[in-house]
Amino acid sequence: MTTDSYAPTTRTAPTRLRERVAYDRDLVHAALDEAVLCHVAFVDDGAPVVLPQLHVRVGEVLYLHGSTGARAMRGSLVDGLDVCVTVTHLDGLVLARSAFHHSANYRCVVAHGKAHLVTDPTEKDEALRHLVDAIVPGRSDHVRGPSRRELAATAVLRLDLEEVSYKSRAGAPGDDEEDLDLPWWAGVLPLRQSVPQAPVPAPDLTSGIEVPAHVTGWSRG
Repeated sequence: MTTDSYAPTTRTAPTRLRERVAYDRDLVHAALDEAVLCHVAFVDDGAPVVLPQLHVRVGEVLYLHGSTGARAMRGSLVDGLDVCVTVTHLDGLVLARSAFHHSANYRCVVAHGKAHLVTDPTEKDEALRHLVDAIVPGRSDHVRGPSRRELAATAVLRLDLEEVSYKSRAGAPGDDEEDLDLPWWAGVLPLRQSVPQAPVPAPDLTSGIEVPAHVTGWSRG
């Protein structure tokens, strides 16, 4: 039975600012779904590595896209790969009267676990379709599917969402009371990420092909 929240663990429980951490599934899912890219951390030959990757959440599974020649994919062939996956949304810059209280308004998800290479052809095909639609919803119905050679060069990792936390900050600066009369502006500079501009057609696009609605209507969050 799935509960509304993830269970805290020693890796997801905070050591400070506990009020900023939550385990609510809806908050986690929304942040993962809004993000276009995630960052995947793992250890390779004793050294830490962090790589940006495309991802998609399907239920309680996070699929990660990569190349079969990548280090992370090679390391996940046998027993799986210990990873830490993060996404972060920067919502605003918090400008305080003191340097110490400058901060950022944000939402982020951190997921720990063992990622496994997807080898079942049906699951891999479905995951890749979801990955294309995660980039632009509805896109998979307007493209050629992958060939055998392309499938062989493409790897998909599966991470079950079990050890997960959500952290956020929102609101005004937290200046000390003795600083409130200082003669400097304080407040929040809101930021909007992933705001689309006008689509730019490929230079070799066949004349007469219109920009489809799933491109012009793209949005996140």
